[in-house]
Amino acid sequence: MKKLHFFLAFLTAVLLGFGVQAAPTAASAPPPIFVLNSLDATISVIDPATWKETQRIPTGKEPHHLYLTPDEKSLIVANALGDSLTFLDPRSGAVQRTVRGILDPYHLRFSPDMKWFVIAGNRLNHVDIYKWDGTDLTLAKRIATAKTPSHLWIDTKSTTVYSSMQDSDELIAIDLPTQTLKWRSKTGPLPADVFGTPDDKFMMVGLTGGEGVEVYDVTGPAPKLIKTIPTGKGAHSFRNVGDKKHVYISNRVANTISKIDFQTFSVIESFPAPSGPDDMDVTADGKFIYVASRWARKLTVIDASTKKIVRQINVGKSPHGVWTLDHAPR
Repeated sequence: MKKLHFFLAFLTAVLLGFGVQAAPTAASAPPPIFVLNSLDATISVIDPATWKETQRIPTGKEPHHLYLTPDEKSLIVANALGDSLTFLDPRSGAVQRTVRGILDPYHLRFSPDMKWFVIAGNRLNHVDIYKWDGTDLTLAKRIATAKTPSHLWIDTKSTTVYSSMQDSDELIAIDLPTQTLKWRSKTGPLPADVFGTPDDKFMMVGLTGGEGVEVYDVTGPAPKLIKTIPTGKGAHSFRNVGDKKHVYISNRVANTISKIDFQTFSVIESFPAPSGPDDMDVTADGKFIYVASRWARKLTVIDASTKKIVRQINVGKSPHGVWTLDHAPR
């Protein structure tokens, strides 16, 4: 046995001396990219080393959004029409379990203090607040809302939940400790994703029925609209760049992505993104943007420095949520 170990060590040293690298192990392989195919009720799992779809996982009906558990051991996929949550291993894509009886989970988010799990019920007009004990969910409060709650944001102190009301053209705020409605305010047409600045002072709202992003001061008892940032038609989904200064917004009708400086609330650059760009993720090194090309059934990879499309990968129908563990800070 000692001779065998010596021989293997000697062979490894020789191969490395000739520049031959050992094959990556499962533990060292890059984590996969997950794409939710909303109209197929599946998840495409893509290997970023080969850029091939390695598996397609069935889910409940209409998976739209996904979120990592606080312990980073599970990726939760919300199946809106399936009334269920699918838990996946974020490193392998293996299905861990399915939680049923979660009514109309569309968009979802954990509070920063990790005590609460909040879900927007898009078709049934409610926001659900669940207690999270590290393993299981217990419904604490169901809050009736206006029409079509779309996207959620929770402030850094875990005190306020913000939600856009897509078909009521409103932004609402919910007090998380008391689980009561704080205020509601009119917005521009078809508000979709929302994004809060790190200091909790401002809330940005993407107007899918408009051509830009509204900025609200939320420090007072009621929000104040302070600016509208022109970005492009169908401003839809935000993704933090990871530098605490900038955020991307996908403009689904204009087929572009805009980069916003949220210190000056201005667009500093825009670039093409094909076929109804929707949700995005950004690699940990900030070099690449992964974006769901909703109308083309593709995942598009964009070089963040050159703004060029470097590849597209075929996925399922109506790709929406995009996520990888190897991502820049959110």
